[in-house]
Amino acid sequence: MKIREKYTCPLELAYDILKGKWKMVILYQIHWRGRASLSELENDIIGINQKMLLQHLKELMEFGFVDKFNYDGYPLRVEYFLTENRGKKVVKVLEMMQEIGKEILEEIEE
Repeated sequence: MKIREKYTCPLELAYDILKGKWKMVILYQIHWRGRASLSELENDIIGINQKMLLQHLKELMEFGFVDKFNYDGYPLRVEYFLTENRGKKVVKVLEMMQEIGKEILEEIEE
């Protein structure tokens, strides 16, 4: 992911890192599961393909929101988790957005 040289404010930078169709959903699913394998995330997030999932996970790891644990042995097994610093901090924002989404869905269904 390419970062611009200048930003008007820090919110722009955070938005550039987290924007995209899937990143916030990926973060929320990892939070909900605690740790998640690639196949679990792929099954939980309807419509995402493996290439896009791996690309977003790579970018989220690059900026310190997600990390991964590689298990020894065969078959190879990797689990993704939220980092203590940024990953768990962003959950507060995601939970607020989740609540707003629920409210709007309830209004639409009425």
